Amino acid sequence: DKATDPSIPEENWECIQRFCDQVNADIEGPSLAPRLLAHKIQSPQEMEALHALTVLETCVNNCGERFHNEIAKFRFLNELIKVLSPKYYGQWSSEKVKSRVTEVMFSWTVWFPQEVKIRDAYQMLKKQGIVKEDPKLPEDKILPPPSPRPQNSIFDTDEEKSKLLARLLKSNHSEDLQAANRLIKSMIKEEQEKSAKVSRRVNTISEVSENVKRMDELLENYKRQELSKSDQETLQTLFQRCEKLRPLLFRLASETVDDDEALAEILQANDKLTQALGQYRQVVAS
Repeated sequence: DKATDPSIPEENWECIQRFCDQVNADIEGPSLAPRLLAHKIQSPQEMEALHALTVLETCVNNCGERFHNEIAKFRFLNELIKVLSPKYYGQWSSEKVKSRVTEVMFSWTVWFPQEVKIRDAYQMLKKQGIVKEDPKLPEDKILPPPSPRPQNSIFDTDEEKSKLLARLLKSNHSEDLQAANRLIKSMIKEEQEKSAKVSRRVNTISEVSENVKRMDELLENYKRQELSKSDQETLQTLFQRCEKLRPLLFRLASETVDDDEALAEILQANDKLTQALGQYRQVVAS
C-alpha cells in the first residue's frame, strides 16, 4: 500500500525496494506479488495504477526467474489485458495507464523472446485493434536479460562485459543507463545469434541422420530390385538433398571450431553422409 500510495506523486523508492526484498525473502512472494500488483494496476485511481506499474517493473528487474515465470502466465497477463480492453476496465482506465501497460507488455516481448504466452497476448491485442502500433521504448529503460538463461550464457561467461554492465546499472546518471541499455541489447543479440547457431546445428544433424537412414533402407531394396518407381524418385530426391547438406555441414563446422563436442557431432554426421552418398553412386550408377 505504501509503495503504491496514490496521495504521493513521486515514487517511494524505499518502499518499492522493501517490497522487492519481501518478494525475494518470502517463499510465496513470486506467486503472491503479481496478484497484489494486478489489483493495484486495475485501480480507478491513476496515480495508484502508475505506481503499481513502477513496482511491477522494478520487481521484474530485481526478483529473478520465479517472478518472471509468474508474469509470463496467462493468469497474470489477462489481468493486464483487462486494463486495456473496453470489455473490462478499458473504458475508464486513463490513457496514461493504458499507455504504460502497453509499453510494459511490448517491452517484455523484446526482453523475454522465449516466453510465447507474452508474445501471444500482445499479438492478440494488436489483432483486436486495442494496440494500434508498437510503443517506442525510452533509451534509458532498463530491463533484465532474458531468464531463464541457457548454460554458458554470455551474461555468465563474458566477465568483462558483465562487470561493466553491473557498474553502469548502479549509476544514477542517465547516460550510464543508456549505455547499459545498449550493452544489454548487444549482449542479447549475441546470445540470440549463438542460440540460432546451436538450433541450426541440431536441426541439420537431425536431418542428415533421418535422410541417411531412409537412403540406406531404399538402397537395400534397390539392390534386391524391390524398389517401386515412386521409391526410386524418393531415393533420387534424398540423394540431391544430401548433396546440398554437405556444404551446410562444412559451414557449421567452420562456425563451431571453439566447441569440441559439437564439432565432433558435425564431423560424425559428415562421415555418415559421405558414406551414404558414396553408396548411392556405387549402387545406382552401376
